[in-house]
Amino acid sequence: MESMKPLMKLCIAKLKQGTLLWLEGFKEACCLHRVVILCLRSRKLLIRTGQCFLLNGFIFLGSMIVLNSVVIPMLFWILPDQCSQISTQVPCSFGGVLKLYSVLRLGLIQLFYVFWFYPLYMFSLILSSLWYNDIAKFGFAAMGRSGSSVVEPSSPSETLTAQSTAHTERLAGLGGVMVGIGEQAYSVLLLSFFFLEVFATGFIPYVGKAINFLLLSWMYAYYCFEYKWNFSEVALDKRLDYFESNWAFFAGFGKLLFSQINCLV
Repeated sequence: MESMKPLMKLCIAKLKQGTLLWLEGFKEACCLHRVVILCLRSRKLLIRTGQCFLLNGFIFLGSMIVLNSVVIPMLFWILPDQCSQISTQVPCSFGGVLKLYSVLRLGLIQLFYVFWFYPLYMFSLILSSLWYNDIAKFGFAAMGRSGSSVVEPSSPSETLTAQSTAHTERLAGLGGVMVGIGEQAYSVLLLSFFFLEVFATGFIPYVGKAINFLLLSWMYAYYCFEYKWNFSEVALDKRLDYFESNWAFFAGFGKLLFSQINCLV
């Protein structure tokens, strides 16, 4: 028992540190008034932010609302899941038909994802990435900063930028352009595979929803900070290392975003 005490103390200390980081991330995500203040200071920032809301909010979330409110109910009407919707016979003799309908419904919904959501997601990701630097640039300008300036970090969300600008030299010329293109391509592939993992975890019984919730919280948090990191020229390997080291902070930050999106859908 005595030998277990140091291990228990270490676990308690790590749990406390993770909880504090999670709370700090959640607190940072609650500061939505900063967005309003910065948009009031910069009309260009307001326009770019509005464009992102139209693209990702109106089109992408609108498609999810159409799926949940129109497509799925229509499939349940065409391919019912209860005997009472097929016949009034008791007992039900359509068990095999209902199973077939269930498979067809699931297949049609997956086709909707494959031919509409995934292409729309990639289009949204590519087009939004063209606006990342503009949003970050106008945001930094509204705060009276430049993206390359070294600032004193006030939270984990600012530490990476300060470290990168202080210790990393950007490659110049064609080499720097190729590195940037390679990092963006790798980032898109990484997030695409991560999105597939999020989708797959939803089918795990019992713990699938909890894992899905955590992964989506991380994904939304990464999207938010990618604006800043792209403009501040933070290397992809440094982003990933920092994200892994501060996973609790980003889980707390993304938790609020996940809840808000679920409320909208």
